[in-house]
Amino acid sequence: MSRKVIGIVMNGVTGRMGYRQHLVRSILAIREQGGLPLPDGRTLWPEPILVGRSEAKLRALAERHDLAHWTTSLDEALAHPLAEIYFDAQVTQAREPAIKAAIAAGKHVYTEKPTAETLDSALELARLAREAGVANGAVQDKLFLPGLLKLKRLVDGGFFGRILSVRGEFGYWVFEGDWQPAQRPSWNYRAEDGGGMILDMFPHWRYVLDNLIAPVRSVYAHTATHLPRRHDEQGRPYDATADDAAYGIFELEGGITAQINSSWAVRVDRDELVEFQVDGTEGSAVAGLRNCRVQHRATTPKPVWNPDLPVTEPFRDQWQPVPDNDEFDNGFKVQWELFLRHVTTGSPYHWDLLEGAKGVQLAELGLRSAREGRRLDVPALEL
Repeated sequence: MSRKVIGIVMNGVTGRMGYRQHLVRSILAIREQGGLPLPDGRTLWPEPILVGRSEAKLRALAERHDLAHWTTSLDEALAHPLAEIYFDAQVTQAREPAIKAAIAAGKHVYTEKPTAETLDSALELARLAREAGVANGAVQDKLFLPGLLKLKRLVDGGFFGRILSVRGEFGYWVFEGDWQPAQRPSWNYRAEDGGGMILDMFPHWRYVLDNLIAPVRSVYAHTATHLPRRHDEQGRPYDATADDAAYGIFELEGGITAQINSSWAVRVDRDELVEFQVDGTEGSAVAGLRNCRVQHRATTPKPVWNPDLPVTEPFRDQWQPVPDNDEFDNGFKVQWELFLRHVTTGSPYHWDLLEGAKGVQLAELGLRSAREGRRLDVPALEL
């Protein structure tokens, strides 16, 4: 059996997300399983070419994982004889020029989201990739999580009847960085550095709603900076200029209402860090990262409001778990495998840079809605 080596320029993998999810749990995990089997009997072998700003961090990563290729020069990485794919997990502000350079070099592009800081820039990247004829994709990892895959199974099977509404809760308490170190980087809370909850999370909610429930048609958003003072990685105080919470109401095609709260200043009282409840005429479901529970119309209890008596209904016990019925791999790795097969074999791939631009569009409209205090329509996007 022959092996096909494909070089992947990986930019930004010294950061937490890029390192853990994309390098270790995706690309290196594919290598650990012996490569990616292709339909023609060959095995695809991804060869990381690390690039970033810190020579010390890159050298340490390469030594830790026995990787041969790394450089602090993007031009050098793109010119590597093995390089066929460019991947970007940098801070958002650095992403656009790097992707443009990769497209100009004829490389296929796969990138974290948001794909750019503005809709115009995101659409330009999609246009450039299409004109260059390179494969392109945007990370939309939550679609491949076990809990949401189970939710999609319910939607596709008609479990809900007519879907009425979606309610989402996301977030957790991110420490301010003074008496306990923050578990997210400080740039996330500075608007001037591309931070902010809407820019971070509305692209996620766009592809989740579009792909699992129905296309988003309008948005109304309210933002807040609940913690205006934080401390950075060196313990220095700074002003948090970006929104650390966003409260969104989305109208979906078919008259479905979705409301999603996102906050870095909330303490968790739910089973998972993100949960979506979908209610329909025939049943309801609550899905998180891994688990999904349902309540059918026939087994729905009949609560009666009586504030004078203690609640005796065991509400959480009245839901049934959706069985796994499958083996679920890491969601980032699953999408990487789909993209690698797309590049290598031309197999269908839906989650391209235009899909990524839709997330930027919703974030941009959400920020504008919050500034203007009104609902805004979400027009269709075309290149």
